[in-house]
Amino acid sequence: MKHALMTGAAALALTASMAQAEQVTVFGPWLGPDQANVEKVLAGFAAASGHDVRYVGSDSFEQQVMVDAEAGSAPNVAAFPQPGLAAGMAARGFLTPLADGTGDWIRENYAAGQSWVDLGTYAGADGNKALYGFFYKIDVKSLVWYSPENFEDAGYEVPTTMEELKALTDQIVADGETPWCIGLGSGGATGWPATDWVEDMMLRTQPPEVYDQWVSNEIKFDDPRVIAAIEEFGAFARNDDYVAGGAGVVASTDFRDSPKGMFSSPPQCYMHRQASFIPAFFPEGNIVGEDSDFFYFPAYAGKDLGTPVLGAGTVWGITNENQAAHDLIAYLQTPKAHEDWMALKGFLTPYKGVNPDAFGDPTLRKMNDILLGATTFRFDGSDLMPGGVGAGSFWTGMVDYAGGKSAADVAAEIQSSWDALK
Repeated sequence: MKHALMTGAAALALTASMAQAEQVTVFGPWLGPDQANVEKVLAGFAAASGHDVRYVGSDSFEQQVMVDAEAGSAPNVAAFPQPGLAAGMAARGFLTPLADGTGDWIRENYAAGQSWVDLGTYAGADGNKALYGFFYKIDVKSLVWYSPENFEDAGYEVPTTMEELKALTDQIVADGETPWCIGLGSGGATGWPATDWVEDMMLRTQPPEVYDQWVSNEIKFDDPRVIAAIEEFGAFARNDDYVAGGAGVVASTDFRDSPKGMFSSPPQCYMHRQASFIPAFFPEGNIVGEDSDFFYFPAYAGKDLGTPVLGAGTVWGITNENQAAHDLIAYLQTPKAHEDWMALKGFLTPYKGVNPDAFGDPTLRKMNDILLGATTFRFDGSDLMPGGVGAGSFWTGMVDYAGGKSAADVAAEIQSSWDALK
């Protein structure tokens, strides 16, 4: 049996013993500090395998990887920021299925393992589905940020269920304060923060299969279940008592500025739902874990849908097959491949076999605990929809909804835009 059909450490050990060194080129979206980080991981692979590893990063990855594939000059391995792009390349025959047994390894070793297998499984040029993608380096979006000092002063406890979160929201109002800061402004991308809210609400009100059907438009955008999820967002964002400045300023407030109200004196709000990157826009000198902190955007206790997590991440696929490319995917199934980046910055992993003490940042370790606690993981839905919807009518529709248009009307307009693309 060829060792390309083995996974994890066993494959790497066999690779090293056979010592058939090859060059392997890796193309990804990372530049700057993240490029230095991924190169450290790849240096570990080179040392373990004997292969000559070359990484190239680009801020126009999505366009360039397709150009290279069409020209017959694709890298051996590509790290895709969106599964949809990888799926499209698989459908055109530009990806090679991963080694037999890789899916079993993911199911056994990743938290919410089946979710990750599903996200990396696509139809090939022949129409048959296979595992083409291995997820490595994840981001978490299902987070609520707050000031521990504000919570302590007011006597508030961190909620662990959606029911408790809604009760806390009402308690803050009853105390004469404002619970939420919400802003949808983002220049030409205004509206996108609301799409994350709606996606999180879909996962908290419907089974993951319904989320998948929504993202692929197997169920329409104006399906009552989708409308209900939009209205779950509206229950927070369209209530003047709930939002700093009132519901009327949600659409016009820049998302980067909106959390700053948590740190004013007195606080203008107590909570802000946003992904793991938002501390970059907190006031200068803010220390996560001291001045600010976060908790899991909770699920409903009464709906029995587990603990779903919404996020993003990169999916690695073989775009120009050689043995070294298979060996690299096998290396990503070793604890060292994850722990080397865990010790640096900007890395989360669903791999249950890593040593959590390897994290160099306690904030990342806490975020990773949320990822490891997931029963379901789903990728940012708007990133999986056609660009005209996910980065178009969905954004503008959420602005219209925040401005007072009904969820049903907005959803019907988004569906019409999707139909127009077909």
